[in-house]
Amino acid sequence: MERNVVLIALFAALIAALGLIPKIALPFGVPITAQSLGIMLCGTVLGAKRGALAVLLFLLLVAIGLPLLAGGRGGLGVFASPTVGFLIGFPIAAFVTGLITEKWRAGPLWLGAGIASVIGGIVVLYAFGIPGMAFMLDKTLVEATGLITAFIPGDVIKAALAGMLTAALAKARPASVLSRA
Repeated sequence: MERNVVLIALFAALIAALGLIPKIALPFGVPITAQSLGIMLCGTVLGAKRGALAVLLFLLLVAIGLPLLAGGRGGLGVFASPTVGFLIGFPIAAFVTGLITEKWRAGPLWLGAGIASVIGGIVVLYAFGIPGMAFMLDKTLVEATGLITAFIPGDVIKAALAGMLTAALAKARPASVLSRA
């Protein structure tokens, strides 16, 4: 039990630390950040439930005002910005990523975790982010989807990194990859 609590807190801190990497500001208000890599790693390493809990803890800390999002943003105001859909999708993306990593046992871990990161950390996250952005920016879904294309190359790289980091961690410390325990 204590180990789970510590790991959930550690991965919430990892997401916050990834927010320290300078963001790339886009004119429509949704920055390119490294924090989505943390969301992917929560799922691939901790598994579905613990990964989602780590992200929920992170979002709770953001909601109470800690400036943990990229660029030092925090507080309830971020939930009324163009990023709202992505924030709502974060725990669901971590859950789906973790669930796929837990269930997919065929092939090497790096491949399964990478594919899980693409499905959960990109497809599922965009499924929430695009409508949220469209609503907040008063755009159509097609227009918002067009804006999102700037994120795709970086997110694919992050998904590949999540797969490789998860496999490297499993090789170095097999018991630490709880999605495969």
